Amino acid sequence: MNFQGSRRRGADGIAMVIDFLLSNARLILGVGGAAMLGIATLAVKRLIERAGRAADDEKVEQKMAELSLVSASPTLIKKGIKADLCQQPQMSSLESKPESKSKRLQLCVLSLQERLQQYYHTRAALTPNEVQRAQSQALDICTEIQGFLRSRLPDMPLGEMSLGGSLLDDLQVVSADHACLLVPLQLEASLWRLIPGEETLLTHPLHWMVRRVNLEYFPRGLSYWDRYLVGGYLSAEAVVNMFSKAVMETINWPSISSTLDCLVRPVLGGPDLKVEIRPGNEWAESSDQSLFISMLPLLREGDVVLTAQPELTSPWVNAWHLSLYPWETQRLTQLDTADDGHRRHTLKILKAVCRLNPALRPLQAAPLANLILHLSDSESDWSESSLHVRFQQCITELIGYLEQEALHSYFKPAVNLLSGLSEDQVDQMGFMLYCAVSEPEILLI
Repeated sequence: MNFQGSRRRGADGIAMVIDFLLSNARLILGVGGAAMLGIATLAVKRLIERAGRAADDEKVEQKMAELSLVSASPTLIKKGIKADLCQQPQMSSLESKPESKSKRLQLCVLSLQERLQQYYHTRAALTPNEVQRAQSQALDICTEIQGFLRSRLPDMPLGEMSLGGSLLDDLQVVSADHACLLVPLQLEASLWRLIPGEETLLTHPLHWMVRRVNLEYFPRGLSYWDRYLVGGYLSAEAVVNMFSKAVMETINWPSISSTLDCLVRPVLGGPDLKVEIRPGNEWAESSDQSLFISMLPLLREGDVVLTAQPELTSPWVNAWHLSLYPWETQRLTQLDTADDGHRRHTLKILKAVCRLNPALRPLQAAPLANLILHLSDSESDWSESSLHVRFQQCITELIGYLEQEALHSYFKPAVNLLSGLSEDQVDQMGFMLYCAVSEPEILLI
């Protein structure tokens, strides 16, 4: 009777029961209770697996003992030549198992610090060629759009277009698949005033408004942008709709595709202005990854950057989004420059972990950047040698923020960066991170 097989089936049955209880425990116990039950369950599963492996090891030892007894008798060797030849493939398979086992052991002996560095170089960081190729494609599109607008709408007061975002700031991870095309609008300082969100009826720190002023002295129509006024304010939604018709629906994209030797087409139907680039003949063999370029109309006044993003300010048609990304990126760079730290390095690892893990995917870059900024106020050692310590600390801090369902912006404390997450998403992320407290390597798979 095969007791080993029955023992394995019993272990599998227990594992199935445990998984069933575990999947339903979150509904009853919440994030904290389910996570603690999960950690305990992992320990029980390991005991079961170790017991199974011990039985397998005993069986292999018995076979090896029998083989050693056979090798001690020359007559038995002669009689068993044919049998040995027939069993040679099986013996080679037995010999290959220790080799694969040794490879697994080599991976297991890697420290968390070494695993993080390996993960950064193999999964998170982009190759220079990949970044250069994406930037080159984005610049080509930037040149084409700017040339079209200058010829089609020469009286539109626009600044010099440029690239922006994580691709330009060396903060993009996993793949170079998105970029931002910044389109600065030029407003007359005497005719327009930027009103902070706290001073508007919306009272939202990130929802600013742009008011038309001095109408009694400078009547409507003197400014090019007066045609996009709604209720005395410059409408971000009206500006986006104008660019959608003037650029996305008007440019001859097949002609641009043939010029750039790649497939270029607008992504229509959404609230944002987006162009998709698919590799042509030049890069078809190396990669089939699409590059998405978001066209972003914006206003600048000092260090304030307002963007026209209706998907972030809906349903307010007049609201402009205050972008905190430039402040956060600049602050991280300043801190790393001052102490030769690895905060940006840590941020890229966290971004890659969240992007590649389905349970953590709803967590965007902004909460992670603010997590590191908050942690930098209390922790001064961000050297490369302490990367594993800061990584584990980020996991612990993030669990605390998820339990409170609030992670306040570093520059705008009234803004909760976790407000867009659903309760189910918070539960799934909390459960995964709780399990990673004792086994941080599960996030690096």
